[in-house]
Amino acid sequence: MRFLHAADIHLDSPLLGLAAKAGGRADHLVGATRRALVRLVDLAIEEQVGFLVIAGDLYDGDWRDFMTGLFFAGEMARLERAGIPVYLLRGNHDAESMMTRRLTLPANVHVFDHKKPQTFRRDDLGIALHGRSFHTRDVTDNLAATYPAPIAGLLNIGVLHTALEGKPPHARYAPCSTADLKAKGYDYWALGHVHERAVIDRDPWIIFPGNLQGRHANETGPKGATMVTVAEGRIQEATHVVLDDVRWARLSLDLAGADDERALSDRGATALADARDQAGDRTLAVRLAFTGRTLLHRRLKADPDWLAAEMETATARAGGDIWIERLEVRTQDRHDAAATGDALADLTAVLAELKADPVALAPLLADIDQLKARLPAASLADLDLDGPDALASLLADAEALLLNRLAGDA
Repeated sequence: MRFLHAADIHLDSPLLGLAAKAGGRADHLVGATRRALVRLVDLAIEEQVGFLVIAGDLYDGDWRDFMTGLFFAGEMARLERAGIPVYLLRGNHDAESMMTRRLTLPANVHVFDHKKPQTFRRDDLGIALHGRSFHTRDVTDNLAATYPAPIAGLLNIGVLHTALEGKPPHARYAPCSTADLKAKGYDYWALGHVHERAVIDRDPWIIFPGNLQGRHANETGPKGATMVTVAEGRIQEATHVVLDDVRWARLSLDLAGADDERALSDRGATALADARDQAGDRTLAVRLAFTGRTLLHRRLKADPDWLAAEMETATARAGGDIWIERLEVRTQDRHDAAATGDALADLTAVLAELKADPVALAPLLADIDQLKARLPAASLADLDLDGPDALASLLADAEALLLNRLAGDA
């Protein structure tokens, strides 16, 4: 017998700020969470699994309308027709208090109670599932400690939405330790909440499957669910099954020695083609960072429209469905300003003095604080104005812009 363990589907997650970045691609990217769920259901039916476990955060919060719930109910109806039960636990994003709308789900969907731990016993499959849904978003109690003792003669599965001792950046909801879980005496812990796949232990099996579909550039690499094989009442193996529809990747492109447009385009096309090959037939969403010392540094900083156009050409050369979500220029200048003219040398010296003078920098910091107060959250995230290096980064950008313009006028 086999079963599927999934978590953190975040169905119809809005992906804030994506519409402004992606334009016409936004609907396709947002729809990836739905297509990943369809792939999960397809797999369950094709492999005729014994059951499906969803360990929290099926939704991303309250529905805007009933369409999200209707879509999920439709997919569960497909499993009902195939005779596959589903065991659903509510996590912090879809806690009882978070959801104001409800739809009656097909009879094959069993939702864990939020008032106390609940056990679903399936003697025909030789298993017992124990779990407790979140009632409110901020659950800070050790829910695992309240779970019942294992049922003798059955394979016992604990379903829990937790960050264990804490896995940044995930909030410490339902905190517990690996020792707490091992002491319970269950055969398998189906965890949710942490979006990066992790096998915490194999005796017993304690697994975060990761989220089903990456939603932004901090959720990169293959995403999916865990297929668990049971034989003679014991877990034999638990393997990752890739189900994502859009693959997110962060690429770092070293431009050391790439001092003209052709070298930039060639290196970009090669890096994107390699990432495309790893993504297979999926849409590839890329955040691309440029590093290294290059004579192109000033132009890269000063002319973002040109750089974006060059990388669009590189994506066409790479082939496949590739969308560049963001370009980050972290290169360094190979020019010797002192050797390129008095004006450039003087400007470089003035900027160096400014960077070293806290009194002169104070008004700039005040201006940045005013700017941050006016900008929406999505724009702030893109600009990265927080942290000790934010001002130094802005000054480096300004220096490259000014030097590039002066050099062009010379």
